[in-house]
Amino acid sequence: MKLIGSYTSPFVRKISVILLEKGLVFEFVNQSPWTDDTHVPQYNPLGKVPALIDDNQLTWFDSSIIAQVIELRGDAPALLPDDPLRALQIRQLEKLADGINDAAVMIVREQMRPGDRQSEEVLLRNRDKIQRGLDALETAAAQGELLNSGALNLADIATGCMLGYLNFRRVMPNWCVNRPALVKLAETLFERESFARTVPPTC
Repeated sequence: MKLIGSYTSPFVRKISVILLEKGLVFEFVNQSPWTDDTHVPQYNPLGKVPALIDDNQLTWFDSSIIAQVIELRGDAPALLPDDPLRALQIRQLEKLADGINDAAVMIVREQMRPGDRQSEEVLLRNRDKIQRGLDALETAAAQGELLNSGALNLADIATGCMLGYLNFRRVMPNWCVNRPALVKLAETLFERESFARTVPPTC
């Protein structure tokens, strides 16, 4: 398998963590979607990462789709339960974490613009999305059923990669305030080898 993506993308990190947790061998192709000479559109018409070329040379894109493709292989450990409804609930939390990442990326990109061209409305709207999303994930983590249950699943991985991205990009540096369940989950996940090996580079 070949994984195309950037080391700093939380969506790419999610797939890397899944592959590492399952002990699957893959080649990583470092490609930023933001450079003029990027090859990412060759794999994803939308020009986004990650993309995955599987063992049958089929190309997949969108991290949620790729996660499902990997899960369908049947490699242990299973990251989704057999019960379809419960699996869908976990996948909804995965998408919630991904949505927070989308909002965080919007903030990062907006803050890269000259100060006088930044939109305060865009920044505030996306910060609100992040706050609401984190509150919902905190509730789920505190309940400990679909998230933070002690048995690693897809929602845990997506949430851990999202929190790592907030830390890495210093978006919402106070996210941990009044969210003890998410803090506990993050601490537990960041100790895993799969997360330690996929920490984004600082330079």
